Amino acid sequence: MASKVSLRSKGKSSKSSSKSSEEKSATQAFKEWTTWAVKKAKVVTHYGFIPLVIIIGMNSEPKPQLSQLLSPV
Repeated sequence: MASKVSLRSKGKSSKSSSKSSEEKSATQAFKEWTTWAVKKAKVVTHYGFIPLVIIIGMNSEPKPQLSQLLSPV
């Protein structure tokens, strides 16, 4: 009694996919672009938040000094 080994992929089969290669590449490009954009937005938000708060604080009334904005008291 010899057992038969079957090699099957657990993911989606490329043969049964109804999307064309152009749609796949467009979808892949869109996913890559959005991932890139989100990563860049995280960096901009991370490094831009504190300067934004300082700029908004400097333009408010009454006008504080920079040392007053940065002091913890």
